[in-house]
Amino acid sequence: MTIGIDPDPFALPALEAPDAAVMEQLYAKVCEVRTFELLTSDLYRDGDIPGFVHVSLGQEGSAVGACHPLRVSDMITSNHRGHGHCLAKGMPPEAMFAELFGRATGAVEGRGGSMHIADPTIGILGANGIVGAGLPIAVGAAHAARTRGDDVVIAFFGDGAVAQGVFHEAVNLAALWALPVVFFCENNGYAEFTAAADGHPATLRERAGGYGVPYLDVDGADVWAVADRMARVVEGVRHAGGPVIVEAMTDRWHGHYEGDQQQYRDTDDLRRARSTDPATVAEDRLRALGVSGDRIAAIRDRATATITAAAERAKTAPQPLAEDAGRYVVVDRPAVVEAPLDPDAAPVKYIEGIRAALSDALDDDPLSFLAGIDVAAGGGVFAVSRGLHARHPDRVLDTPISEAAVLGLGVGGAMAGLHPVVEIMYLDFIGVAFDQLLNQAAKLHFMTAGRASMSMTVRTQFGAGRSAGSQHSQSLEALLAHIPGLTVVMPSTAADAYGLLRSAIDDPNPVVYIENRTLYGRRSPGAPRGHRVPIGRARVMREGTDVTVVSYSRMALECLAVAERLAEEGISVEVVDLRTVSPWDRETVLASVKKTSRLVVAHEAVTDFGVGAEIVSTVVSEAFWALDGPPQRVGAGYSPAPYAPPLEAAWLPQRADIERAVRRTMEPFS
Repeated sequence: MTIGIDPDPFALPALEAPDAAVMEQLYAKVCEVRTFELLTSDLYRDGDIPGFVHVSLGQEGSAVGACHPLRVSDMITSNHRGHGHCLAKGMPPEAMFAELFGRATGAVEGRGGSMHIADPTIGILGANGIVGAGLPIAVGAAHAARTRGDDVVIAFFGDGAVAQGVFHEAVNLAALWALPVVFFCENNGYAEFTAAADGHPATLRERAGGYGVPYLDVDGADVWAVADRMARVVEGVRHAGGPVIVEAMTDRWHGHYEGDQQQYRDTDDLRRARSTDPATVAEDRLRALGVSGDRIAAIRDRATATITAAAERAKTAPQPLAEDAGRYVVVDRPAVVEAPLDPDAAPVKYIEGIRAALSDALDDDPLSFLAGIDVAAGGGVFAVSRGLHARHPDRVLDTPISEAAVLGLGVGGAMAGLHPVVEIMYLDFIGVAFDQLLNQAAKLHFMTAGRASMSMTVRTQFGAGRSAGSQHSQSLEALLAHIPGLTVVMPSTAADAYGLLRSAIDDPNPVVYIENRTLYGRRSPGAPRGHRVPIGRARVMREGTDVTVVSYSRMALECLAVAERLAEEGISVEVVDLRTVSPWDRETVLASVKKTSRLVVAHEAVTDFGVGAEIVSTVVSEAFWALDGPPQRVGAGYSPAPYAPPLEAAWLPQRADIERAVRRTMEPFS
């Protein structure tokens, strides 16, 4: 791999003396960060700042030096100790203080606080309260940067994050794809309360060697040393590729969080940490350049006054309005008109509808790409994407078996302006990388007050009944639907599979698109090119007057078969296919129940705490007086999926279970 610099730090040119004007700029920024953190510590102590606060006192030199060579369009991801990174990248201090105070004028309008400051418009993709979570996001942003230009991404992390699996997944993928990202470790010697020596059996230099990634270490207390080394690293990564790992050895003056008494550190260690002062080191460099003491004091005083004034202005900023608490959870969706389908259209397989949607989206949208495990050369484990890599070799991409990296690729790619479609091979495997959905994709648009783009689609599949066992048969849609910010769609037909996937890729929100593998070979009328299905809109598959049966995915077809059989007995069943599980179409379901006066909900997932429970609860709350019989739920037994065919059949809901539920709801209330 060629990155434009020698991986041996001793091969770099010797550190030269800085230009005085540049050194003054660096010192001024160090003083701004120092003042910001000192004020923040005092304001938190006095109760003016709610929540949690982690200051970077002692680490100002690494943040300022690392960001010094960056352009506005270059991007960073940060961590819970990110004030210095954000200030160094160009975030106005007043907006940051207002965010800490929880004001409406805050950087993210009071939705993030200290640990979640962001502004993607100036390349700050967000500080992050989850250790290591920004690393795979940075990889996604770096992929977008390489796709769209020559921007560089810096992923800031602490030494504690090296123990997280996402560190290894992110570095591995970045190295494999030679992405323009600098993994910048601020090693302050402690991972929360644990000394670095007690948490790592190998050094970061050794770990870098294992990935074939160049490594540099630098004195984090010397802002000029950091700035000079990073200027060379960034230039090399920008023009010749990456990644690079840089480790800044620094010291944390305060505890892990404000209020931490640091009982785990001895006095000598605290005294030594205080002796490595980035501000003092910078002042010594200025004096060596002939800058007078009065000039140095003036720079320091001006920085202090700027930050202090910003804090005072932010204190008087208005509080956010209570009625805005739910803003930015979901972006308004584009209007979609569902054209009627030709009933005489040639039948196509469900899998062909999905493949056609992916192919057409890649043809129509140059910002889209498909990535995942074996999706390119192999066409996916179920051959869904077969043939797409040949048409789009640069946009249908194989990844390692790294679910967190795959989802982070989607999150970071979306934040940087692409429209990723990332595949998780089995729905069960979502759990391996759940943070990237739960705390990143679902929340970042909200936590950035709408500034972060999150137009990404996660394709995955499920389907019991094939003896796949407990870890390959789960229906986890209720888990995903419970997370505000995520959209969950589950088509049952080839036409809906096509139309919902096209709409998902168009959608400005993160969409989890769940296919049913047992339907892949099932044929139904196909959809024309460009067909769209509105997200959140159910379809009445069969009109009826006696009972409403609500379902989705394969179970909707099972319900339709039951309805056709019961029609022979004169029982008229209306079948509603939700198509979208979240947000689900309340209006269509309620209108149907008010017409039939009875309700059955059926799904493959376990019955307890499932989608059926939510639908029944809503109907009872909003249409109770329309009911003439007790609502019924049909689902799998409350256990993991068994392996043996007879056990699995007993566990999985069958047509007979749906039919019994229909008959039961037709019995009057007693």
